[in-house]
Amino acid sequence: MKRTSRLAAWLLAAGVGTLAASGVASSAARAEDGAAALAGKTCGTLASRVAEIPGSGPVFLRSYDSSFGVGQTSELPLREAAFTYDNALAVIALVACGKTEPALRIGESLLSAATLDRARRQGRLRNTYRAGAQTQKPIPPNGWWDVTANRWFEDAYQVGSATGNVAWAGLALMTLGEATGEERFRNGAAELARWVVANTADPRGPGGFNGGVQGFDDKPQALTWKATEHNTDLVALFGWLERSGTPREGGGDWAGPEKAARGFLDRMWADGGGHFPTGTAPDGVTVNRATSGLDAQLWPLLLRGAPEAWRAALDYAEKAHGVDRGFDFNDDRDGMWVEGTAQAALVYRLLGRPDDAQRLLAEVGKEVSRGGHVWATREDSITTGLAIGPDSTTDDFRYYRRPHLAVTAWTVLAAVGWNPFTGERVK
Repeated sequence: MKRTSRLAAWLLAAGVGTLAASGVASSAARAEDGAAALAGKTCGTLASRVAEIPGSGPVFLRSYDSSFGVGQTSELPLREAAFTYDNALAVIALVACGKTEPALRIGESLLSAATLDRARRQGRLRNTYRAGAQTQKPIPPNGWWDVTANRWFEDAYQVGSATGNVAWAGLALMTLGEATGEERFRNGAAELARWVVANTADPRGPGGFNGGVQGFDDKPQALTWKATEHNTDLVALFGWLERSGTPREGGGDWAGPEKAARGFLDRMWADGGGHFPTGTAPDGVTVNRATSGLDAQLWPLLLRGAPEAWRAALDYAEKAHGVDRGFDFNDDRDGMWVEGTAQAALVYRLLGRPDDAQRLLAEVGKEVSRGGHVWATREDSITTGLAIGPDSTTDDFRYYRRPHLAVTAWTVLAAVGWNPFTGERVK
């Protein structure tokens, strides 16, 4: 039986305008049907991509889909790249879809990577692995053979470990721990969290945790800036570990690290005056005001116990990031970032604004490619105001119109109504 909107229910109870009430109800039903159809389509896409990889063993999914000849990238580092963040989101989205078996195949790969790295370090997780069946242990990061150079290459970012990516993998493992009841997934998440605390904690300035490590194993480079986004992810992970009673190696609890990450957010909020700055400069102290990030505004609102005052960040996002029928990543508003628009739809649902959520989902639904993945942008490309890495001399990180795994997963979460930070459905 389909639910009617609260307004429709009130009209019916009051005996006011049966026809009008019916119109409101049918409108709400159409919106609900649209979200359900979008969820079914994108859930099916994720499950089918797992099923396409032969066998029943561990897998990683390709981040950039090229089904039906759409979205194929000519960049060798990206052709078979399976970004950790994207695959972690796919795990969470598949669980939200009720498709635990395909989620487990990706989760087993994340667990293997979390348990043992090629550098023989527990908890070290790389930013990118090679897509497909994972038959090696330890699982090697992504690489590619360059025919012209006649040698094997790896990318400095891809073999690095960004704090936020490690945290999202931890959230995926916690989600599987809840879904299956298997302690090994929670223990794997704890390994990742332990690595973060040991390698990225930075008490300078606003405290919190820095960006992680980039570069090759013989010359790793610390990323000394701190991100609101990363520390938000960590509040969610540390808090979930603490609530679950998952032990911390060496004793102690997860409340201390959670407090440190949350303290960083509180400091950013205080310095932002109604919104969240993206984080700090590489000195780990100076607030970065050079650009604005949509995820920095939205993700803190998904945290358990987020202060009501933080909702002003959504008002800010609507003004600073709003574009025609959606949201941009940064505040230059040069196009729609579809992933962020889906994130905003989920936040609207959480905050009790279903009409706004459905409006955004309708726009996201227009961006489903022929292969079933969702396009990353509506325009050919959009800026972010961010740099790819510490050696970049410009803000060279951009999003392009390509069918993408993470965008598809966020679309699932918004359409289903699933909070990845808590493992719970939202109303």
